[in-house]
Amino acid sequence: MKKDFWKNKKVLVTGGYGFLGTKVIQKLKDRGAGQVIVVDIRDYDLTKEKDVQKLFEDNKDMDLILHLAGDVGGIGYNKKYPGKVYYNNIMMNTLIMEYAKRNKVKKFVGIGSVCAYPKFAPIPFKEDDLWNGFPEETNATYGLAKKMALVQGQSYRQEFGFNAIHLLMINLYGPGDSVDLENSHVIGALIRKFIEAKNNGQKEVVAWGTGKASREFLYVDDAAEAILLAAENYNGEEPVNIGAGFEITIRDLVNLIAELTGYSGKIIWDASKADGQPRRCLDVSKAKAFGFSARTSFKDGLKKTIDWYLEAVKK
Repeated sequence: MKKDFWKNKKVLVTGGYGFLGTKVIQKLKDRGAGQVIVVDIRDYDLTKEKDVQKLFEDNKDMDLILHLAGDVGGIGYNKKYPGKVYYNNIMMNTLIMEYAKRNKVKKFVGIGSVCAYPKFAPIPFKEDDLWNGFPEETNATYGLAKKMALVQGQSYRQEFGFNAIHLLMINLYGPGDSVDLENSHVIGALIRKFIEAKNNGQKEVVAWGTGKASREFLYVDDAAEAILLAAENYNGEEPVNIGAGFEITIRDLVNLIAELTGYSGKIIWDASKADGQPRRCLDVSKAKAFGFSARTSFKDGLKKTIDWYLEAVKK
């Protein structure tokens, strides 16, 4: 951690009111960042060039941009809105970086996604395998749009000397996550399902897919720390994986969340729902070069997330 790095820095954060963004904003304040500008969609629609142009006219001389904004959900959301997901992400990424370059922003931190990896990449996913195949179909448009942000940053570095870095983020979870049963990622939706089933005396809960697929999850506070450490210490052109370096099958995940929420009913698997990518697990060794490794154990993180949800539903 370099607290002095942020002193007198003017930092713009897109997606700063979101799940990950709120944690990043808090860490920036804790590190004593000089000025933090949070982009609000009510003021600037980042998919529209006139709004992005106005954003940079209103905020001059920025030192760093942390580009966290994105349009993404779980498998159901991505399958339902593939065109919208592609368009919104490709436009946001392209416009923000182009105007950052035009306005001589000193450093640009782009947040990519594990969804950019090929469907059948060897486990654990290594950055060198990123281009060796097409992404898993249910989230391909999101993954490809994020991949183009990497290409844009590398191209701008080569032609203009623009310092853009790209972090390939694994699935996140933690307090503040979406718990929408249709559009959220798996952990938030499962926590809500099991707690509601327990409270309502339901004898069974339906889980999507076969349970055979595996996933890796990173606690959101750890992800925020990784972003700031990369901003402080990493200036390379190659993408870097950000994750916890483990995998768990969806079946084991479902059973663990049922146990932690105290649900003892039956679990029914709906195999008509897509499993998504067969396996996901990152090689996280490169991130250690700039000082990052995940600190929160998965079970502890789940307990904190469940406790947060139980408090939230009381309000």
